[in-house]
Amino acid sequence: MSSWKEAYVARDDLVEYGDNGLALFSLALRFGIDDLDTVAADAITDGSDDKKCDMVYLNIEEEHAVIAQCYFSTKEKACAPANKASDLNTGVGWLLQRNIEEVPERIKSAASEIRSSIKSGQIKTLYIWYVHNLPESQNVETELVTVQETAKTAISNQFPEAKVDVHFVEVGDGTLTSWYEESLSPILVNDEFEVKIEGGYSIDGPAWKSYSTAIPAQFLYRQYKKHKTKIFSANIRDYLGSRSADSNINNGIRRTIESDPRNFWVFNNGLTILTHSFNVDDGNKLLFNGLSIVNGAQTTGAIGSLNKLPDKDAKVQARFVAMTNGDQELIHKVIQFNNSQNKVEASDFRSTDKFQKRLKEEFSLIPEAEYEGGRRGGSGDAIRRRPNMLPSYTVGQALACFQQDPIIAYNQKTAIWVSDRLYSKYFNENTKAAHIVCAYALVRAVESRKKQLLDKSKKSTLPSHEEEYLDYFRQRGSIFLLATAIVSCLEIMLGRKVPNIYRISFGNTTSPKQAEENWDNILDATLPFCTQLNKGLVGGLKNTNTVKEVVNTFRSLVQATTASNKSIYDEFATKITAP
Repeated sequence: MSSWKEAYVARDDLVEYGDNGLALFSLALRFGIDDLDTVAADAITDGSDDKKCDMVYLNIEEEHAVIAQCYFSTKEKACAPANKASDLNTGVGWLLQRNIEEVPERIKSAASEIRSSIKSGQIKTLYIWYVHNLPESQNVETELVTVQETAKTAISNQFPEAKVDVHFVEVGDGTLTSWYEESLSPILVNDEFEVKIEGGYSIDGPAWKSYSTAIPAQFLYRQYKKHKTKIFSANIRDYLGSRSADSNINNGIRRTIESDPRNFWVFNNGLTILTHSFNVDDGNKLLFNGLSIVNGAQTTGAIGSLNKLPDKDAKVQARFVAMTNGDQELIHKVIQFNNSQNKVEASDFRSTDKFQKRLKEEFSLIPEAEYEGGRRGGSGDAIRRRPNMLPSYTVGQALACFQQDPIIAYNQKTAIWVSDRLYSKYFNENTKAAHIVCAYALVRAVESRKKQLLDKSKKSTLPSHEEEYLDYFRQRGSIFLLATAIVSCLEIMLGRKVPNIYRISFGNTTSPKQAEENWDNILDATLPFCTQLNKGLVGGLKNTNTVKEVVNTFRSLVQATTASNKSIYDEFATKITAP
């Protein structure tokens, strides 16, 4: 069995998603996603009327979307059926072209969101995937080329102003093997590079070699524009947060390179670049394979975010390092020490701030709970399931829901960790581990309720009221909106004022799993009002005023039915430890 297959089989949590589990696993490998349950709650559309779209995944912050068709064979075959690839033509047509009123409810929300995101310029790359576990084939590629042209034509006709790159990928055994191997390496940009230099010097160690020189700032500008945060992959392994946001760019670096480019080299500390291999040609040309900036992300981001190509005279110090024996432990130490010893003060290096350090200590007292506090442990977190782990992104989203910010929870999960304004709103001296468990468990409880309804609908016809619940959950952002609405009703449920929402928790002895169960009866009592939230999801979870309106209506209905649910609320109140 190939290595990726062993890793996939070990993900027993993906079994419940059937063939689509492989698509989720592919997302984890390709984009480093470690909380697949939360992604699946929105992205998986598979069902009797999905119009050949098994998965529609949108990442507005990274400006890409994935439309996928999935197939998993239990038998050894030479290739996957090509007709499943051609089915994507149908899916693309329904998602991008058909009158939205004719689109089935199962995929209408996905179609609406992807269209509005393309129209607004929030989606720059559209990936079309045919995911399977068999060898790739020419027949499938031929079909996918046609699908690609269909998508390009649809976008051109429906959104003439949009600039969207469309790429097809047959995600079969070969591609999965490649992605799996790449995920084990801190270097995600594996291109061949050639840079003109003006000399330099080399130093070799017992298992590494290095070359120090100066490289043109123009080279960094072009690579950042092309690869974005992938060139920081070695840093991303240890620190959560994209460095593409303007709020994290060092304005001093930008001003210097724009106003005094010839002195930039002497003013700046320079970069450490991890690469697979390198060699110097005649002393004036550096050839290297693979690029990951271990130290110098702020310098690179500042240069890459300039409005125009920097001056040709601007140079940056650069030290290229390659391992000679592939020692993964040594690579990890290079990454670790280059970041810690240089005392980088980037605002997105959250895992080392005082709040996250304290929270990790507090989590050590909570049963059956792990928390990395903003740190991403590397490829293992995306490939291997850690059942007690509270993923950092989802924690941030859950805290946003408790602060009545469902739009941020749904649309800005990375920005929560990158933006100083958002981060300090959710993570501060008031944020306690027990509160995080309470907030996280609510989101998980809502996700679980959606799964239960989906599973029940596959086995039998749902009663009309449960069909309405499921219709609600099929809309993008519905989980975070419902969680927010429930939190808005806490004072009604507890029968008293809640002066500080951060103090709401189930206590330090309650595990995330038990906390999720604590929310179950509350869901029973409030889920009948979820349809009142539908208006807030029309066109995507985006309109603040509409969200406030529907949440107020939801809360009014909960208030009106307090008497009939008094026993449920009284029991719930006994579990809340806040004074």
